[in-house]
Amino acid sequence: QVQLVESGGGLVQPGGSLRLSCAASATILSFNAMGWYRQAPGKQRELVARITSGGRTNYADSVKGRFTISRDNAENTVILQMNSLKPEDTAVYSCYSRTWGGLEYWGRGTQVTVSS
Repeated sequence: QVQLVESGGGLVQPGGSLRLSCAASATILSFNAMGWYRQAPGKQRELVARITSGGRTNYADSVKGRFTISRDNAENTVILQMNSLKPEDTAVYSCYSRTWGGLEYWGRGTQVTVSS
């Protein structure tokens, strides 16, 4: 059983930055994709950013140019750097991974609150 543990959430003012980390209990080379979803109260869960084993990335339109996803294979970690945060970025951010066999794993989530 793979475990994903998120860290780095918190309270930040509009325009600020946060760096989320997702540490996997297995080598992330065993995943063909990893990424971050978020869910705000009363809203559907949405994909924020994803990165493939080959390093290809894709982002939600709402975060393009502000968020950057990267992976550190040596540390089995995926990072989400979030800049120019807006109040509408407030949500629980969850890390996920998908193996080559199609299995998905999820972290428990970390709260991000953007407020003055």
